[in-house]
Amino acid sequence: MAQNTIKAAPIKEPEVSEPRAGKGMFAIVDKFMPIGKAFDDGIPVKYVPNVLFIAFIMMLYIANAHYGDKLVRKTNKLKNEVNDLRADYTTLKADLMFKSKQSEVAKEVSSIGLEESMEPPVKIVSEK
Repeated sequence: MAQNTIKAAPIKEPEVSEPRAGKGMFAIVDKFMPIGKAFDDGIPVKYVPNVLFIAFIMMLYIANAHYGDKLVRKTNKLKNEVNDLRADYTTLKADLMFKSKQSEVAKEVSSIGLEESMEPPVKIVSEK
């Protein structure tokens, strides 16, 4: 009986594409502003404080944008809460106005034995 064996696949070398000299947008930009050549001798130390300052300013800008967004969300939340409280206030005010009518008060106090007077009040005048 024959034995199973694994054959090694032939190793293919990756095809290296030739660089397109001067045909792409980045090649054109690199022709006029060779940024890569500035770092051939290492990172220029004289620019480090400026880069750090710009990075700090950018972090402040991002933090300010986040704070502004948070403030807008909080303002919208408070506006919605004020609108809900205003709706509750008008509902309760209308309910109170209805319950304070004379006919409604008379209905409520009839359960404890009070009844409405049918004769008008008399004015008492005292003479000195």
